[in-house]
Amino acid sequence: MTMKTALMVSAFALLAACSPGEGKSQDYQGLHQAPAPATRKVPGDAGTLKSSFAPVVKQTAPAVVNVYAQRITRQQVDPFWQMFGGGQPQARVEKSLGSGVIVRGDGIIVTNNHVVQGGQELMVVLSDRREFPAKVLLADERTDLAILKLEANGEKFPTINLDDGRDLEVGDLVLAIGNPFGVGQTVTNGIISAVDRTTDAEGTFIQTDAAINPGNSGGALIDMDGDLIGINSFILSRSGSSAGVGFAIPAAVVKRAVDTALGGKSTLVRPWLGAKGDPVTSDIAKSLGLSKPDGVLVSDVYAGGPADQAGLKTGDVVLSVNGEPVNDPKTLNYRISLLGVNSNAALNVVRAGKIVNLNAKVVAPSGAPKDQRALTGNFPLTGATVVNLSPAVADELGLDPFAASKGVMVYSLSGRSYAAAAGFRPGDIVKDVNGQAITSTAQLEAVLKAAKGRFVVTINRGGQTITAQF
Repeated sequence: MTMKTALMVSAFALLAACSPGEGKSQDYQGLHQAPAPATRKVPGDAGTLKSSFAPVVKQTAPAVVNVYAQRITRQQVDPFWQMFGGGQPQARVEKSLGSGVIVRGDGIIVTNNHVVQGGQELMVVLSDRREFPAKVLLADERTDLAILKLEANGEKFPTINLDDGRDLEVGDLVLAIGNPFGVGQTVTNGIISAVDRTTDAEGTFIQTDAAINPGNSGGALIDMDGDLIGINSFILSRSGSSAGVGFAIPAAVVKRAVDTALGGKSTLVRPWLGAKGDPVTSDIAKSLGLSKPDGVLVSDVYAGGPADQAGLKTGDVVLSVNGEPVNDPKTLNYRISLLGVNSNAALNVVRAGKIVNLNAKVVAPSGAPKDQRALTGNFPLTGATVVNLSPAVADELGLDPFAASKGVMVYSLSGRSYAAAAGFRPGDIVKDVNGQAITSTAQLEAVLKAAKGRFVVTINRGGQTITAQF
């Protein structure tokens, strides 16, 4: 069975040692917009075929680093031995290994979030074997990006130019640089197999057949100009090793994460259009009079959101954003995500067989700050922490703002609580209690406390409505 594999090595299995106890800064070194596309040609003679990637490797490899994340946990001890005063819990040191890329001379590094997630101590090893501690400036689980800063007292480091020009073409030669399996820095070559590839993960990716394996997470995908065009993130493989289907996060997304971190923010704020849709199939294209199945068919528009204010309507087909084509909802969201908050998005739309051009000002998802409330008392939701939902909260939690824009959601559960025993789960949306529609955490608490020992609770779980009586 094909599986998605994050490209991280857990230190050759899990090295365990027991012991006691959105700014817009543009200060990139070498950052440039890509020039006009170069003329491409197939090698035509023996001399050309003997060409080497060595000059590109020498230029870029010094800026690709190893990232070690260390986490200290407590080893569990058999309660039987604890009864007799033995077997005290000991510290367990877990280490994971990935790769990273220096994009600024002052030690700004891009890597994958899953490389550093949960790490309490981070150490970066350069290609010349020098080691420096690092701190996390930004970590974003949904894009799987983390931005680190080397603690190096003003020292300057080699960098790789970050090219977000988006002039990539299928068939372009690329190099993947990282530390697969912890064997040391390794370079592999291949081509771009696809651009704007959507998967189960958020966003769109560069697909490549350059060999990337566990340990390559956070490593560099380089073009023949020696520019960073992507950060290697995951592979699809039946064995867990490279099968020629690897995915890299595009440099445009990387640049936005770096800009945000340099602006002093620790998480990404995603611009929001306030529209959702479905891919245009051949049948849909025929029914709408389109010449081919292009674009995204708008199925819902959030009232008062940017799309609504711009005049986008249900039934419209969005063909492009700022001239960039969109062919599925993920690509539409990706195009919007690359824009800054309060930026303009030019939408090319088909409506009733005619082309309509709309301008939407994309903003941060709307909604008040997350209102958390821990429920206590003698009722089924005791021990649950609940939150008021809004587009902003839904976006923060990675939920569909349309499906989870209103109401109250179970955010977390105490392990031995009544709520956990009753079968509630984090992510459940409480729709009504005893026939009363629930619109806020305060109202939910009041309805529960006013009930007389009988509770009929209706929730939405993953799109399914469930009603239970307690």
